[in-house]
Amino acid sequence: MRVFHSLILLLTLIAPAAFADGSYQVEMILFRQQGEPAATRQFAPEDWAKGAQKIDASNERGITLTEMANKLNEGGTYQVVLHRAWQQNIGTEPSKMAVTSGQEKFGHFPIEGTVSIALARFTDIAADFWVNQLDAHGVLTSSERMKQTTRVKNGELTYMDNGSLAMLIKVSPL
Repeated sequence: MRVFHSLILLLTLIAPAAFADGSYQVEMILFRQQGEPAATRQFAPEDWAKGAQKIDASNERGITLTEMANKLNEGGTYQVVLHRAWQQNIGTEPSKMAVTSGQEKFGHFPIEGTVSIALARFTDIAADFWVNQLDAHGVLTSSERMKQTTRVKNGELTYMDNGSLAMLIKVSPL
């Protein structure tokens, strides 16, 4: 009987990890608070997307948080700089996606970053984004960075703040 109780306890601990693997929709809104000074003056590194899968037509999804993005823009206090949604296979090991906006010039985009997600009992999210200023020739002249990690309940809309830049992100099963 004691072995049976131990087996049930072991299955209870392992079960959430076993059911986490699968396809999820990830939607994020990166926005800036108007009038706030940039949180960093570092330049985006050349290998900003190292090890990340790129979003393409096969995994791009329609956005659903449009009303939230509109509310952020309407007040004049915030400016949405990126709103994207994609499908991502997520499991207990972190899965990293490269998220961009704008035209690439010399290896950089006006907005570029990565989102790494792992699921088990909770959702672990690591976001590392750069909002870049490129000159007329496409040379990187300055960057603003947002880097945050958090652990949240599965399926919740999550707010991540880093001074002048912030993010709303939601991970939902497909």
